Amino acid sequence: MAWKPLPVDCKAAEVWDEYIYDQDSTYFLTEGAVRSSKTFGTILAWADDIKNTAPPGPVAMLGKTRETLIQNVIYPLQDLVGQNNAVLNRGIGALTLFNRPIFLFGADNIRAVTKLQGKGFVRAYCDEAETYPYEVWQMLGTRTDAEYFKVLATFNPGPPNHYLKKEYIDRLEDVNGRHWHFELDDNPFLSEKVKDRLKRQYTGLWYKRYILGLWVMAEGAVYDMFDESNHIVHGKLPEFSEVHIGVDYGTSNPTAFIAIGRSKEGPLLGKWIAFKEFYYSGKESRQKTDGELSMDMASFLKREGGRWFPSSIQVDPSAASFKVQLRRDGQSGVRDANNDVVDGIRDVSTALTAGQLFIHESCTHLIEEFPGYCWDPTAQEQGLDRPIKANDHCLDALRYAARKVFGKRLT
Repeated sequence: MAWKPLPVDCKAAEVWDEYIYDQDSTYFLTEGAVRSSKTFGTILAWADDIKNTAPPGPVAMLGKTRETLIQNVIYPLQDLVGQNNAVLNRGIGALTLFNRPIFLFGADNIRAVTKLQGKGFVRAYCDEAETYPYEVWQMLGTRTDAEYFKVLATFNPGPPNHYLKKEYIDRLEDVNGRHWHFELDDNPFLSEKVKDRLKRQYTGLWYKRYILGLWVMAEGAVYDMFDESNHIVHGKLPEFSEVHIGVDYGTSNPTAFIAIGRSKEGPLLGKWIAFKEFYYSGKESRQKTDGELSMDMASFLKREGGRWFPSSIQVDPSAASFKVQLRRDGQSGVRDANNDVVDGIRDVSTALTAGQLFIHESCTHLIEEFPGYCWDPTAQEQGLDRPIKANDHCLDALRYAARKVFGKRLT
């Protein structure tokens, strides 16, 4: 196998070694900073275990969704051991690793509990474990059919009241667990230049969690890096090489469209600008029909000398009837937006911090929503990251478009 060697004194190699030879522990928990090699080390450990040491019996791999598991873990695994040794069957949601069948599960919602029920596993690999509902993690712990059952998990830090922190990391002896905390400098393959770039990419909450690897509360303003003097652009708009639309659809709540475009000229060449907004609240007069809102979209896409032809229209996934109406009226590129709130917030935050996203002065409702958009302290007490749902419709629309443009994997 063409496995990339690890220096013997790095933390990822330690995890690999301990996971393989520790036959007494149950939970092997790796968490900390992004790009710190924790996923790389666990993939190597997992492959070695499946090939050489895992006992007979069913084996499972879990991810936030099955697709993110494939993108984040299965493809790198195939690169490491070769596709002939890691054969993916998307149709049935299974991987054959060294001739060993493995079940693949998405675990980001409570429905995953029913998928795990009735099955017994001897091994489980968990990617992005902090995103699983508590009930899913608890159910996994009951699906043990071997004396030496092992769970190998990777995750990024979150609120300090998260169940993985309170009930597992802080109680390792009680749960028969091992724990490794990774920092950016634990990655033996990153250059100082790359590390510096990563450090400059985040500020505030995200810097503390993803660079320092700390379990910290999300408090105050969600977009505390937003600064009108730095992020608002004025005057004539540039030409755009690519445009995406985000749509937050409301029945009793307002409906908002936000257009973001990638500048192909001027001082913001290559940067993204939220350059146009639509905002309608039925509370101000009456609720519009889907047909009327579709006509509003057609008007929204008009421009001097023609119209915008967006690469995609990212629509609130719950707005089924509106998506049908848009397609019926000839709008192309209509898609279900990715509604992962925290990931979308992180995308917008990172883009603002990195100087990749700006807001045009004409987007008045969007600009007004930034300062008052705050984290919910009640949710933090429950170990959850969740913003307060109020006056956030343009921000939600921006988040949908930004998720399409900036969405990426953090490891």
